[in-house]
Amino acid sequence: MLVSSSEPEIKGLSLRANFSWTFIANIIYTGSQWGMLVVLARIGNPEMVGQFALGLAIAAPIIILAELNLRAVQATDAQGLYRFGDYLGLRLIMLIFAITGITAFALGSYRYETAIVIIAVGVAKGFESTSDVFYGLCQRLERMDRIARSLILKAVLSLAFLTLGVLLSNRVFWGTVGLVLAWVLVLLTYDVRSGRMLLASLEGTSSGALSPGDWGLLKPHWNPKTLLRLAWLALPLGLVLMLISLSASVPRYFIERNWGAYELGIFVAIAYLERAGATIANALGQSASPRMAKYYASGHRRAYANLLAKLIVVGILIGASGILVAAVVGKEILALLYGPEYARYTLFITIMIAVGINYIASFLGYAMTAARYFRVQFPLFTITTALMFVTCALMIPTGGLQAAANCLVLVAVVRVIGGACIVFYAIRRGSKPGNDTDAYSHS
Repeated sequence: MLVSSSEPEIKGLSLRANFSWTFIANIIYTGSQWGMLVVLARIGNPEMVGQFALGLAIAAPIIILAELNLRAVQATDAQGLYRFGDYLGLRLIMLIFAITGITAFALGSYRYETAIVIIAVGVAKGFESTSDVFYGLCQRLERMDRIARSLILKAVLSLAFLTLGVLLSNRVFWGTVGLVLAWVLVLLTYDVRSGRMLLASLEGTSSGALSPGDWGLLKPHWNPKTLLRLAWLALPLGLVLMLISLSASVPRYFIERNWGAYELGIFVAIAYLERAGATIANALGQSASPRMAKYYASGHRRAYANLLAKLIVVGILIGASGILVAAVVGKEILALLYGPEYARYTLFITIMIAVGINYIASFLGYAMTAARYFRVQFPLFTITTALMFVTCALMIPTGGLQAAANCLVLVAVVRVIGGACIVFYAIRRGSKPGNDTDAYSHS
């Protein structure tokens, strides 16, 4: 059931402190994920990279749909309409369906060696998704330092366990099993305890020392009406994030089907270098979204728009820097990091152009969510995903990896145009008297 918004105040960190924590953690975590690709590329070969990437491409959209982007709903729930147990209960139910679906699809569509990698990736993403509920709690309370510590632990253990698994077996599957173990360990030893401490303080049941009774605060709630209401609220965002993930995965499906796992491994390794800039963009977006939500909910539209403008300027600068680096020393970087077979200069530049445009689209997405314009995002991303599918189907079979990169650029431009229109409408409508209710009701 819905709860009162009158809850004890927990002092959040400043925007600068939250950004600093998030930025540092994301740098380390992104470096760890990139390190996994380097391990697979150097110890193994592009085919192993492609096999792992295929597992992510199939499992990620399904898990993301199951998540319903509850973290964003939770983080922007400035009025405290739902309790932590509601978010956790809904997440666990959806993950059961998601992992079952991934398992059935993998076993029915791929040979055994590939299928078990896809299933293992799905299980790993399931535990990561459980941690994400605790992250949503931390983000709503503007305590990004707790998320940061968790990500740093995951980064170190993930890279160590995956590397050990691959070294001992020379198989992607056992490396992915190591990933599962690392994420389970962090969830049980840090995320759960962190959530327990925050909830104890939030509920006013703790004076500093934790008591056994505080564990009850972590219990999932199973009230059908509340969970259905929450699911209905979050469904548009879940569909949107699923479409974003699916859109990013579509080129990988067509590359694997038409050009094989080897070429897919090269494409994914090159594309992953954009994570350096995305780390900064995500840190800014995640840190700023609770504050943007408060500005919008309280009617401070000018402050909301000014904060968004600053984010977009940063996005433009990051994107331009990435394009410049790719143009000047891109070939040398790729050869040094992965090996000479990965040094495809023109492809790298095109991917970085798409990435730079997507930074702007990402900030517009954070702004739409902060204004709680959930449902209106679904048509936008339905169009962009359909466009990605059509262009990839037409271009990749004959154009290969360069055609895939060109598709990314085209779809990124459409995302920016559509997102800008929605945010402009939100600001204009919200600025009128009497329109200060949750924006999702306007959609």
